[in-house]
Amino acid sequence: MKISLTSIHVDDPIEAFKFYTEILGFKEQVFMPEASLAIVVSPEEPEGTGLLLEPSDNPVAQQYKEGLYEQGLPAIVFGVEDIEAEYERLKNAGVAFTKEPTKTDWGYEAIFDDSCGNYIQMAQT
Repeated sequence: MKISLTSIHVDDPIEAFKFYTEILGFKEQVFMPEASLAIVVSPEEPEGTGLLLEPSDNPVAQQYKEGLYEQGLPAIVFGVEDIEAEYERLKNAGVAFTKEPTKTDWGYEAIFDDSCGNYIQMAQT
């Protein structure tokens, strides 16, 4: 068994699609703006797990997303090969970080705001 698709609740799937593709560098797997449907994939694994940018119009989803955000908790973790280089690239693109690359017991982490209602953790192990 493997993970084929996972999701992250976003304020607006169309705006999230722009951020996730134009800024983060993910690739389009499915994009149907008329249906508010956007699925992206890693350029490193285009046949890998898809990430559904899911509308958070469900009250339960909205409460969950907002709760994570208010507590400063990341909604998802993205692995990177070189966290310092990725941090600099995203920072230069105007991405707001709440935590700069920091050494941990298991590697390095940084946290940024995806501008779509979520904090995202980058991890380098």
